[in-house]
Amino acid sequence: MSKIEVDKVDPQSGTTLTLGTSGDTVVVAGNVVKTNAVQAADAGNLISQSGTTITLGASGDTVSVASGATLEGAGLAWQSSIVTAATLTAEAGKGYWIDTTSNACTVTFPGSASVGDQIILTDYARKWGTNAVTINQNSLNFQGQTSPNPIYNTNGQSVDLVYSGATQGWIPNSDDDVTNKAPQTYSADFLVVAGGGGGGRDRGGGGGAGGYKNSFASESSGANSSSLTALSLIDGSTYTITVGGGGAGGTSNLGGDGNDSSISGSGITTVTSAGGGGGSGSSSSPGNSGGSGGGGSYPSGAGGSGTALQGLDGGAGPGAANQAGGGGGATEAGNSDGNSYGGDGLSSSITGSAVTRAGGGGGNLEFGSKPNGGAGGGGDGGGEGFVATVGTTNTGGGGGGGSGGGGAATNDGFAGGSGVVILSVLDADYSGTTTGSPTVATGVSGKTVLTFNGDGSYTA
Repeated sequence: MSKIEVDKVDPQSGTTLTLGTSGDTVVVAGNVVKTNAVQAADAGNLISQSGTTITLGASGDTVSVASGATLEGAGLAWQSSIVTAATLTAEAGKGYWIDTTSNACTVTFPGSASVGDQIILTDYARKWGTNAVTINQNSLNFQGQTSPNPIYNTNGQSVDLVYSGATQGWIPNSDDDVTNKAPQTYSADFLVVAGGGGGGRDRGGGGGAGGYKNSFASESSGANSSSLTALSLIDGSTYTITVGGGGAGGTSNLGGDGNDSSISGSGITTVTSAGGGGGSGSSSSPGNSGGSGGGGSYPSGAGGSGTALQGLDGGAGPGAANQAGGGGGATEAGNSDGNSYGGDGLSSSITGSAVTRAGGGGGNLEFGSKPNGGAGGGGDGGGEGFVATVGTTNTGGGGGGGSGGGGAATNDGFAGGSGVVILSVLDADYSGTTTGSPTVATGVSGKTVLTFNGDGSYTA
């Protein structure tokens, strides 16, 4: 085999230089050319060679391999220095050992690339799980997306990336991990209502409504606060939905507190609404605090406190014998509409129709007209000639306070209603993957609405 070392190869005519004929293999490795035929103007000016750098053709020339022939390059150049720094500027055609024992590392990829460019990154010390490697895409796509920057955080990973062109950009040829490293996000509105508190026993206060948090269409959140910020869900991530049950009615004194409702998962701050406070059932004792506060017992028990951005206080015992305070609601404190009345809840159209939820339970009012529960599922209070009622299921309404003179069955407080969690996403974003059998309504002004009346999950 002959070895040719020259300064430059020029084409015979025009600007096209052809190496080999159909079926030939042309190898460029180090400073050696292997070929059965060189079709160029001057075999004496085949290659410009300096050290291990080979130049074929002059500036502006096109160097091509004949149809059917192949050109073999020198392959990937592994770097002998181990990367331990916090930053690395990577170059195409190179492989890097990255040691993150002491710190994480951000690798900036080239700002421009050609199809077939390749970069390999390898976990030198099996520490990427402790200190991750982040790829700065430098404006080029990665798996078809411009953001977020990919993060590799598995011990022992080796990431082989090849540039496919502008549309998909860098694609992992192999990365020991099939996870999409450039996941996308989309917006989801929510309404999260916790379980309502139970009413207190024997002239008991009404249960407080479950906490109320809402991000939909600039509607108010609980305690007459501003609408909250919608969630940003990550494609492929699973979000856990917890729906709080209502608190039990009091059988000896206080009603039980309602249970929290929540949405939790990757990339979001968990949204939690607090269960409503139980109504009091002991002379002049206070109602419990919660999402909304439970009503105080007769004659002067204080109402429980509501929670900021969720609900309002329970009403105090009105001061007269045999009267107890109404439970607080999402938009109104207990007793606002009259002695022992439950506070009203809030209305939302997140499902496409206006529905009011999170009303407080009515407290006992022994004589006079029935003390109504607050609008939004609050149970009525008990009294002479009328029996308390439970908070309405899946509204977070508080339970009614038990009466003082009708026997054990009516003296006991009544349970609060369970809560609800509702998600609303664009129809085009809806993945169709849920657990827990939520009610799913599509085409609600271009959105898909998921109503969870019990625990479940949604995978974005």
